[in-house]
Amino acid sequence: MDAVVPQLGPPVPLWTFCALLLAMALKHYVADFLLQTNWIARGKEQVHGWFAPLAVHVLCHAGFTLAIALLLAPHLWWLAAVDLVVHTAIDRGKTLIANRGGWQAHQVEFWWLIGFDQFLHQATNIALVAAFFAF
Repeated sequence: MDAVVPQLGPPVPLWTFCALLLAMALKHYVADFLLQTNWIARGKEQVHGWFAPLAVHVLCHAGFTLAIALLLAPHLWWLAAVDLVVHTAIDRGKTLIANRGGWQAHQVEFWWLIGFDQFLHQATNIALVAAFFAF
């Protein structure tokens, strides 16, 4: 049976790709929500004193990415560093934009920004999973 959508890249095992993408989405949920303490959540959003809470947060993400890489493809350990850098840029960028706009949780712009932040994180997860099959 022919595919309805034309193939855009190299063939990959679909169910393996989906399983890895779900693992990365679960990693994101655990690191971004379950393990994010009040100190991390509020601290990384500050104008001053943001570095340590943000570092702890992104190191959680990178640690889980490293664990997944070491389990499935140890030669891709460096994807953890990519995740660390990209997650740092997304979260710090979100904070700078929110602070510049003066947006708070009671404003719609704040929630648009949170939604875009989560979109960028999931796009990053898709790219990381694609890297598992490309390298």
